[in-house]
Amino acid sequence: MDDPRYGFFYDVIAPRNLTDEDLPVIEKKMKALAKQNLPYRREDIEKAKILDLFKERDEPLKCELIDEKVDGTASVYYIDNSPFIDFCLGPHVPHTGKLKAFRLLALSGAYWKGDAERPQMQRIYGTAFATQEELDAWVKQREEAEKRDHRKLGRQLDLFSIDDDYGQGLILWHPKGGIIRNEMERLLREELEKRGYSFVYTPHIAKRQLWFTSGHEGNYADSMYAPTSIEEEEYRLKPMNCPFHIGIYKSSPRSYRDLPQRYSEMGTVYRAELSGTLHGLMRVRGFSVDDAHLFVRPDQVSTEVSDCLDFAIKVFETYGFEKVKFELSVRGAAENKGYLGADEDWASAEEQLALALKERNIVYERIEGEAAFYGPKIDIKIEDAIGRVWQLGTIQLDFNLPERFELEYTGEDNQKHRPFMIHRALFGSIERFFGVLIEHYAGAFPLWLAPVQVAVLPIADRINDYAASVTTELKEAGFRVEANLKSDKIGAKIRDAQLQKVPYMLVLGDKELEEQKVAVRERKQGDIGAMPLDEFKEMIGQQKQLRSL
Repeated sequence: MDDPRYGFFYDVIAPRNLTDEDLPVIEKKMKALAKQNLPYRREDIEKAKILDLFKERDEPLKCELIDEKVDGTASVYYIDNSPFIDFCLGPHVPHTGKLKAFRLLALSGAYWKGDAERPQMQRIYGTAFATQEELDAWVKQREEAEKRDHRKLGRQLDLFSIDDDYGQGLILWHPKGGIIRNEMERLLREELEKRGYSFVYTPHIAKRQLWFTSGHEGNYADSMYAPTSIEEEEYRLKPMNCPFHIGIYKSSPRSYRDLPQRYSEMGTVYRAELSGTLHGLMRVRGFSVDDAHLFVRPDQVSTEVSDCLDFAIKVFETYGFEKVKFELSVRGAAENKGYLGADEDWASAEEQLALALKERNIVYERIEGEAAFYGPKIDIKIEDAIGRVWQLGTIQLDFNLPERFELEYTGEDNQKHRPFMIHRALFGSIERFFGVLIEHYAGAFPLWLAPVQVAVLPIADRINDYAASVTTELKEAGFRVEANLKSDKIGAKIRDAQLQKVPYMLVLGDKELEEQKVAVRERKQGDIGAMPLDEFKEMIGQQKQLRSL
């Protein structure tokens, strides 16, 4: 089976618990089988015979799958001259010799069908490529990714933590991580204000009936926290912000002159993710979405989507993501997917999304049959510093919720009309994007984001008073500064600042005190010379103002 972190996984129940030391042994056996060019053989067999086959092999879980999924006949694959037999839709490679480059990577536990009450298995993760060169490049990228692991750097740089005493998948933002988050949100707020958004704030829970109206109870209940009862009324933690923004829209009658309405909220939502799927900041149970919902007339869709695209490009360029990919997911010719809305609405919406992309000369991929059930969407992906692609933002048109909540506006004809709703998020979630940023920068944030922008390092205690005055002046100028006034040697102080990935270090000695200057050391370049403090402030002030990388 596929796994985006690795490539594939296979669940097994082994005679004993496997360990990491077993992986090279299994891989060696796989390579020996591959070299034999053993052919795969497929047979289409009736359900009763397939069940008999796997009962004889004492594989009750396979029998359970066959009972659930097979109606009539199904395919079984064999490797000739080996005990391998598998119930699988296929297709498979013609023979094992096609398997040129693969590697087993990790082990984990997995419950059958994700149910903790069912049998526990061991999951073996691996990856495979067409050539050894591709595998070697992937392994090199993975080794670099491990060095950049946001969980490790998060601890090292004191940015965030996750504590089982508070709950898995719930993030504790530390002061330094909070500084970065504040800068992330400041950038968004500036851009939102320029684009005419209104800032709204909504509760974390709502009556359960709201989620029946929105459809979440019918389609999303497994991902929601269990209801809680308050004065004989049931409530649920919110998994999404959309219904609350709809409530704000519905609070007053709307005219065509009032549209578009653009609401933005850093809204924290909660989803009951299985523990096995949680992964640092990338997959959590409580997170804040840089959420926006736009309520627009049909003739405004293209203009508003165009602005959302400009917004996305501007923000991601600011963070240094030069390679941004856009995908347009449409209904296409797919059938029986439960798509909601009239055909003419779909045709118009898909056309307007495509038009917005073309007007911005944005190259995009059209994905047939992958629209959300409530409307077409544009997904935004970015490539990070080591070539990994991350799914982040989305711009989605929605026919469903305006219908469910009976949204209206009065048109020029004095008749009631249904607005379109646009869901827009750039980061996906603040937490996940923060994790991406940590790994993209390897923890070495640009000056404007860095939690400590300048480290002041006196070479001896006799320079501490001068160091304190430099620190005070920089803080009063609006910079984030720490002075290391310990009695350590200057080499140790520099190493500490380098480990904390501080962009600039000011080394202060007797000469700097006498000349009233600062000796500047940049994180990557090293020593860049002495200068008056005002000159240094002007230099980093420009970097901060421009959000320079």
